[in-house]
Amino acid sequence: MGCVATEQRSFRISIETLSLLDRAADRVGESRNALADRLLGEALRLEHHPLVRFQQGASGRRRPLLVGTRLYVHQVVGTVKASNGSVDDTASYLGLPARLIRAALDYYGEFSDEVDADSEVARRAEDDERGRWERRQRALG
Repeated sequence: MGCVATEQRSFRISIETLSLLDRAADRVGESRNALADRLLGEALRLEHHPLVRFQQGASGRRRPLLVGTRLYVHQVVGTVKASNGSVDDTASYLGLPARLIRAALDYYGEFSDEVDADSEVARRAEDDERGRWERRQRALG
């Protein structure tokens, strides 16, 4: 994601929360400040988009996905685009309520650059895997 501008602020945090933060930072190998920034950012997004959660993928990136599904927001958005923008067709195809499709689109509307970046990372991973498969097939004759 590149360099992100930061600003120094002072917050009062309970000892219990600070202890949880320290333990979590040690466990995930992030600095306390980096972890606090990530968690606060995600929590604020969850407040505005309650049907979206964050999950760390195989690449190490934390990506938004729809609650109760295994679908990342970028996958839903890609399906909507492939369905000519039809929420109902997408909901039917994915077997999900239309409200979940709209939730993904609402999130995309606010964070489209990040969702598009997730889609690009996924596309590159698919291309890499396809290339490995093709090389294996050629090696097998």
